[in-house]
Amino acid sequence: MNPSFSILIPTWNNLPYLKLCVESLRKHSDTQHQIIIMVNEGADGTLEWVTAQPDLEYVSSPENIGICYGLNLCRPLVKHGYILYANDDMYFLPHWDTSLSKAIGQATTNEFMLSATMVEPRGDNPCCVIADFGDSLQSFREEDLLKAAGNLVREDWSGSTWPPVLLPLPLWDKVGGLSIEFSPGMYSDPDLSRKLWECGVRHFQGVGDSLVYHFGCKSTGRVKKNKGRHTFLMKWGLSANEFMSDYLHVGAPFMAQLPEVRSSGWKRFIDKLKLINTIITGK
Repeated sequence: MNPSFSILIPTWNNLPYLKLCVESLRKHSDTQHQIIIMVNEGADGTLEWVTAQPDLEYVSSPENIGICYGLNLCRPLVKHGYILYANDDMYFLPHWDTSLSKAIGQATTNEFMLSATMVEPRGDNPCCVIADFGDSLQSFREEDLLKAAGNLVREDWSGSTWPPVLLPLPLWDKVGGLSIEFSPGMYSDPDLSRKLWECGVRHFQGVGDSLVYHFGCKSTGRVKKNKGRHTFLMKWGLSANEFMSDYLHVGAPFMAQLPEVRSSGWKRFIDKLKLINTIITGK
């Protein structure tokens, strides 16, 4: 039997996209999952709508506290053994959850991070499928997307970092969820992967036939961003780009056990220079 997930969705005055996201979960999930909405502010009627939905649970804040504090606040409500974190501007395609459940069953370890594969209208993210079915609710071609879904599947890829991400609940607790020093949330995703790496996790799998359509930056495009790139560099002593490319092999064919990384003395010296430059200049 497919396991049930506790799905965490933070939202910030983005009700039309949230409605579409929740409806896609209702229509296209093969298993009944727990859906927990983190309502930031909710000045557009989000809180009223969420409270009227009998199948949704929620936490709320009268102001926008971002995803790091927000998702961690959802933890006491979690009922199932797997946490899946998604964005409110995502549309889940049919059988997305069965594909993730299959990957769980095939994993040779119980410590892993999985990602569904995003389909985006444009961009060059090596982990995405690029196919344009609209970049807004007004231009969204839902029927065309559903008809084309079978042709959008790709091979599994390495470097699970971006949502939707799924990990076992004990692993979420082991690393303490998201790190609040990245509030409101920029670069909290690679930081979560880095914390898992430090705990010995080497299974970071993107599942190529678990698909979600991502409209892209419908919330993050409005928020005042933190300097997450700087925070990551100062916290870990290497850049997020280096971590994702040299450690996670992001976008490469999936490897069930990522190789260990041995940085040269020269590379460590360069990393320290980058860190010193960041501290001095703030750039």
